[in-house]
Amino acid sequence: MKQYRILPMAIVGIIVLAIDQLTKFLVATQMSLGESIPVIGEYLKITSHRNSGAAWGMFEGRMLFFYIITVAVLVFLIYFYKTEAKNNLLMQVGIALLMAGALGNFIDRLLFQEVVDFVDVLIINYDFPIFNVADSALTVGVIILLIEVFITGRGKNKK
Repeated sequence: MKQYRILPMAIVGIIVLAIDQLTKFLVATQMSLGESIPVIGEYLKITSHRNSGAAWGMFEGRMLFFYIITVAVLVFLIYFYKTEAKNNLLMQVGIALLMAGALGNFIDRLLFQEVVDFVDVLIINYDFPIFNVADSALTVGVIILLIEVFITGRGKNKK
């Protein structure tokens, strides 16, 4: 019997998506563009930023590209969930995070043609690109899948 935890994974995804959209809404409505609020000195700030591209400004302004890629990724993730994630809770969580992250930024691009970013981190002397909750969910989801597929070797279903 296939073990998919669809309802719990949907709840995880909805919670992450809700936090993403709420935090972006608060930043967009309560802060001026470029305004920065220190949280931990210069190392962690909430900075109101907009991005019409991807990380490091890649593909800036190419909304059609992002729409197509996001839909393709979501379709692939549904397929991957169905074929590779049965009986694997961690992989299902990773896929739920990836879907929530992709949807969070997709919503911004559809509604505003840009993404609201606000987490501003200084790592040693490197000012990392400003990001948001959706980006974090995408990153954690990818890390989980990489661990499951390449390190634990549990990514492939055992028949």
